[in-house]
Amino acid sequence: MSDKKIQKPQFNFTWFYLIAGAVLIFFYLYDGGTSSLKKEVIYSELKTYVEKGYVSDITVYDNNDVEAKIYPDSAKYVFPGKVDKIGDEPMVFLQIGSKENFEKFIEEQEAQNNYKGTLKYEIKPDLWGGILWNILPIVVFVGVWIFLMRRMGGGGSQGGVFNVGKSQAKLFEKNDNNRITFKDVAGQEGAKQEVKEIVDFLKNPGRYTELGGKIPKGALLVGPPGTGKTLLAKAVAGEANVPFFSLSGSDFVEMFVGVGASRVRDLFRQAKEKAPCIIFIDEIDAVGRARGKNPSMGGNDERESTLNQLLTEMDGFGTNSGIIVMAATNRADILDKALLRAGRFDRQIHVDLPDLNERKAIFGVHLRPLKLDPSVDVDTLARQTPGFSGADIANVCNEAALIAARNNKSAVEKQDFLDAVDRIIGGLEKKTKVMTENEKRTIAIHEAGHATLSWFLEHANPLIKVTIVPRGRALGAAWYMPEERQITTKEQMLDEMCAILGGRAAEELFTGHISTGAMNDLERVTKQAYGMIAYAGMSDKLANLCYYNNEQYSFNRPYSERTAELIDNEVQAMINSQYERAKSLLTEHKEGHAELAKVLMEREVIFAEDVEKIFGKRPWASRSEEIIEKNSTEGTTEEVEESTANHPAADDANNTTTEETINSKENE
Repeated sequence: MSDKKIQKPQFNFTWFYLIAGAVLIFFYLYDGGTSSLKKEVIYSELKTYVEKGYVSDITVYDNNDVEAKIYPDSAKYVFPGKVDKIGDEPMVFLQIGSKENFEKFIEEQEAQNNYKGTLKYEIKPDLWGGILWNILPIVVFVGVWIFLMRRMGGGGSQGGVFNVGKSQAKLFEKNDNNRITFKDVAGQEGAKQEVKEIVDFLKNPGRYTELGGKIPKGALLVGPPGTGKTLLAKAVAGEANVPFFSLSGSDFVEMFVGVGASRVRDLFRQAKEKAPCIIFIDEIDAVGRARGKNPSMGGNDERESTLNQLLTEMDGFGTNSGIIVMAATNRADILDKALLRAGRFDRQIHVDLPDLNERKAIFGVHLRPLKLDPSVDVDTLARQTPGFSGADIANVCNEAALIAARNNKSAVEKQDFLDAVDRIIGGLEKKTKVMTENEKRTIAIHEAGHATLSWFLEHANPLIKVTIVPRGRALGAAWYMPEERQITTKEQMLDEMCAILGGRAAEELFTGHISTGAMNDLERVTKQAYGMIAYAGMSDKLANLCYYNNEQYSFNRPYSERTAELIDNEVQAMINSQYERAKSLLTEHKEGHAELAKVLMEREVIFAEDVEKIFGKRPWASRSEEIIEKNSTEGTTEEVEESTANHPAADDANNTTTEETINSKENE
């Protein structure tokens, strides 16, 4: 007896459709299965049958075909030897030459009382046309129904609606030639160190289990978008050389109730067959949000049942089964607490924005395929991009290559990278935008105000370039190179606030009016002031208090109306004091400011060396000054003040008590 199991043929609905169509055609052609004798005759034979009175009815068609029905009693003379097969309506048929002569013959036979039937004239029915008009609508209806069912079920190749509960995960088998390894992931040394342990678990599980240890069941990668969470998970699978199931959190959710839970079960069933392996769920917050906190009051039962099944599966398979679940999200604060507990996701690996050395390594990876000019300096590029994620750096390299190709260059030069940073942060230059001379003067005074204050404030970011050329949605921009700081003091934040208010203060002092050009500045300082007072406790009247509420759906403020009024007053007082400080400094240096605005009007773009010629050496030196002096004539750029929401300065990106806290609170 063979060891192989006999595979039974699986039922396929395609056969059902084919059989149904065949039955319909059969009944159409054979009229329920009835049949009678028929034969083709010549014209002389038909005349004989008519003269002898065998014919009961005659039908003449438009194409000269004639069908003559024979009396059943007389059929034995027409069909000799076939009496038992005559049927109800025996018939003969032929084609005549002239309808007029045939009609005259029938009239003569009627006069002689030989023919007592009827003579009918009809149009010959089109057999295949009839089949087409009767069967085609049914075929189209069935085809549309199959198409819709397969689309709802996730594609025809997956079995359509009858396979809707199957997992949608994409499987990357081991020994794949295109696999990603840790050498393809630059930077993130801390995160790589943690995930390398997972690789070691998968390669040598016995070394840990023989000592009584347990292999981690899950690892959650948490970090801002574009930092390489998905790439890191693929590198783990590539290094461990194990199967890798990849899918998104939204792949579990379907329009049918219960499908998500079924897909979770099927995913883990496949994973057990491929163990040891890795399951990677990208954007797990799509299905793992905290239960029972939906503001719509109705909740999403399908999503919650999917989450419940995921929780069960993650805590249900064997301890040493070799299945490790990795997930990625940038909103770990909204995930269900049961999902984050030990035993499910044992580790939370933070993948933060890269620092200076990590940006160098990331540039090294993305510069490999480019033809570079010797003028390109990786160290300088890394210093010019604080706050950039790995995806941003990849975009800079690609944009630089496109700019070089657009200018018909044989290699990518340093200036191409500088232009690429300008393009990504600030947007495309709009030199064709029409502005009046008065508007241009107001913008120059505004940007000169920022430049003047940043030059004389100790903790303001070092200035690189100022321009009044419209770029993106901004009419003008000041570019800085902020130092990377892990914490920010109150004095540093106040100096930055004062420099931001310099544009509005310059407008009021030197034009006599204020404009809408400072809207972005006011928005930034307002957010920063609320963060300093309500979250960082940097207020005299509300010292050492933090009112940040981390609840996902909070309908009540964590402070009273009186405290809210006090916060508003403190914010107003802080901004007003820095605004008056800005006007005081501008009044003190009004001659230099006027000269700076005049140069800006003439040249549209000025650099740090131009500001130094007017105001002298900056009194507050920093380690960024050397880089600025080295690159100022080449248009080195970093932070556009109108675009800090997309690419914040490094100190703001790492200061979780101010801007980042405010942004996360607004997202909730």
